[in-house]
Amino acid sequence: MNSYSVTIIGAGLTGISAARKLQEQGVTDFIVVDKGKSVGGRLATRRVGDGKADHGAQFFTARTEELKTEVDHWLSNGWIKQWFGEKYPRYTSVNGMNQFAKELAEGLPVSLQTKVNKINEDAKGMILVDSIGNVWRSERVLITIPVPQVIELLKNSEVSISHGAVKLLKSITFTSTYVGIFEFENSTQLPDNGHIHEELPDGVERIVDHKKKGISEATIVCVYMTGDWSRRHFGEDYVMSLIKEKAGKYLDWADLKSEQLKKWRYAQANQTVNEPYVDLNDNGRFIVAGDPFLREDDTAKRTRFESAYLSGNDAGDYLIKL
Repeated sequence: MNSYSVTIIGAGLTGISAARKLQEQGVTDFIVVDKGKSVGGRLATRRVGDGKADHGAQFFTARTEELKTEVDHWLSNGWIKQWFGEKYPRYTSVNGMNQFAKELAEGLPVSLQTKVNKINEDAKGMILVDSIGNVWRSERVLITIPVPQVIELLKNSEVSISHGAVKLLKSITFTSTYVGIFEFENSTQLPDNGHIHEELPDGVERIVDHKKKGISEATIVCVYMTGDWSRRHFGEDYVMSLIKEKAGKYLDWADLKSEQLKKWRYAQANQTVNEPYVDLNDNGRFIVAGDPFLREDDTAKRTRFESAYLSGNDAGDYLIKL
């Protein structure tokens, strides 16, 4: 049976951030596992015909000095660029957000298509079992997947967790969102930077032309709906028609080549926690982190790229101290 000092479940930004912190401090006997085919989570990019689109996170801002320092490093590496914004610059990947996630995860011990189904606890630590029966031991486990998925995992596991921790996790709910992904034959009339988010119809959060954004050779446009609109229409079979109706003022549907619909089930947390991570059994064996877990001095008070990054960073620091 393989054995690790730390297993990180989830290779989204929080998991990658925690893993980078461990690696930077000389910890080598850890592993990051994820059920997906790629790292990144909502740092997601989809191929569409001859083009591609960031259909998850579009950009990020940096308010804390530690993320600003990282941003300078990423800019110098040529991984990201400033897209728009003056007071709070919006940064985005030069090759798609998923490629950026892959660059951040380069050199980390990651096992993809590995879904943890069960975690049991004994005197030596944690025993993890994945969906195809692989079993390994870990002194500590850091879970960075969406909280509802954490709760489902706990139902199948035998670990000691305080009643208060369970209550806290159950208080964190999420809003789902829809994204319409459209391929066009010709260029759009959207602004030169490919982004519009002001004075849009009710229910539309933003519209992005990924060719003008600079990541796609073909004209691929995403229409991102708000959480409230998506909640009201979630599961309805005519959602795409409603999205096209909402965006009709900005896009020429006669020029449409193809269309796809993406559902993000856990896009935005409705309730956040004023702690960057939570130790579920107060002994450092079982920790949860992610974008809803905010530092107490967080000024934005909402889930975002920076909160995910800082949560992973702080959880990594905590594991190192242990």
